[in-house]
Amino acid sequence: MIIAVDGTLASGKGTVARGIAAAFGLAHLDTGALYRAVAVEILKSGGNPRDPMAAKKAAQTLDPTLIDEAAIRTAEAGAAASVVAVQSDVRDALFDLQRRFAEQPGGAVLDGRDIGTVVCPDADVKFYIDAKPRIRAERRWRELVVQGDTVQLEDIEQQLAERDQRDSSRETAPLMRAEDAVLLDTTHLSIDATLAEAVRIISNTTGVAPRN
Repeated sequence: MIIAVDGTLASGKGTVARGIAAAFGLAHLDTGALYRAVAVEILKSGGNPRDPMAAKKAAQTLDPTLIDEAAIRTAEAGAAASVVAVQSDVRDALFDLQRRFAEQPGGAVLDGRDIGTVVCPDADVKFYIDAKPRIRAERRWRELVVQGDTVQLEDIEQQLAERDQRDSSRETAPLMRAEDAVLLDTTHLSIDATLAEAVRIISNTTGVAPRN
C-alpha cells in the first residue's frame, strides 16, 4: 500500500504522513529531507546551491542514513533546498531512491511536493495538504524560534511566498495537486483531526484497517 502526501511548506503534511505511517505500520520517507540534505552538503563544502554540478554531485552521493536532522531544519537549509529542488539533475538522482523506498514490501508513506504526480502516480491514496499562507508562516516561525533562530514573522511569510512561487512554477515536477488527490485544508483543522480524516479515507478506500 503506497500513500502519497503532497502539500505546501508548514501545512502539516509531514506530521500527517508520519501519523499515517504509524497508524498502518508503514515505512515513512520525508522526501523534502533529501533535498534539504543535498543543500546542506553543498553549503558545508562552501559551494553554491545554484551550481548545477555541485548540486548534482551532492545528490548522487547522498547517503540518507547520514542525514543530520538538526542541520536540515534551519531556515537557510530550507531556502537552499528550494533552489536545488528545481534542478532536473538533482531530481533525477533522487527519483530512483524514492521509488525503491515506495516499492518496498508492505508499502510506504511518502510526503513531499511531487509524490502523487511524479514519484508515485500509482499510489493507492493521495492527499494534498494546504493552509492559508499566514497560518503556515506563523507555524514555521514558531518552529524556528523554538530551535533558537532569531527570525521575524514577516521575513518567514515572504520566504514562504517565494518558496511557493518557485515550487509551483518550476519546469520539472512543479508543486501541484494531483487530479485524484484528496484536499485536506489545515487552516482551521487541527493536525489530530486531519490525521483522523486521512486514516478514515485510507481505510474506506483500501479496506485496510489501522493498527491502532
